[in-house]
Amino acid sequence: MIIMKVSIILAHPDPGSFNHAIAEKASGILESNGHDVVIHDLYRECFDPVLTLEEIPKTAPLGPVIQNHCEEIHNADGIIIIHPNWWGMPPAILKGWVDRVIRPGVAYEFLEGDDGEGVPCGRLLARTAIVFNTSNTDAVRERNNFGDPLQMIWKDCIFGLCGVTNFHRRTFSVMVTSDSRQRITWLDEAGDLVDEYFPAKRENV
Repeated sequence: MIIMKVSIILAHPDPGSFNHAIAEKASGILESNGHDVVIHDLYRECFDPVLTLEEIPKTAPLGPVIQNHCEEIHNADGIIIIHPNWWGMPPAILKGWVDRVIRPGVAYEFLEGDDGEGVPCGRLLARTAIVFNTSNTDAVRERNNFGDPLQMIWKDCIFGLCGVTNFHRRTFSVMVTSDSRQRITWLDEAGDLVDEYFPAKRENV
């Protein structure tokens, strides 16, 4: 069995939310496939999203919580992000997690002689990233009216620059009018995607 380390980052304040159901489904699939799973429920953990001036420099000393997050995300073989679409953006607590954890020396690095004006070199070890979103906006309207900003944020502005090229994002909508049967179908789809991208693998003998 080839065991992968997969980090799940969950950002929704309601423990009974569909986002939490996705996280539970994903972790169950990963564990059944023999992978090591670390889940961070940012709201439950009361993650502090505020990046201070002192923490900005690459060489800044980091507190134990942030240091732990940085080590986990840098060394993860796979990353799963789960959050609602709020105004075309992640919740503030997740944006703050990005600010504090997806940092130079951990997730990306500028090449020698580059003072920060160029394109960074990705340092994340993850081969695959999945982002699950929930939304109350129809997918066609999201694309046509707003340009699907979450796709650009996660695929191009974050994972693409940090070296994770195998990227998949799935949005479940419209949540507010969905019934239990629809949500069960969506959960099964989320589980199938996790199983597809993080399957149980056996070494060649």
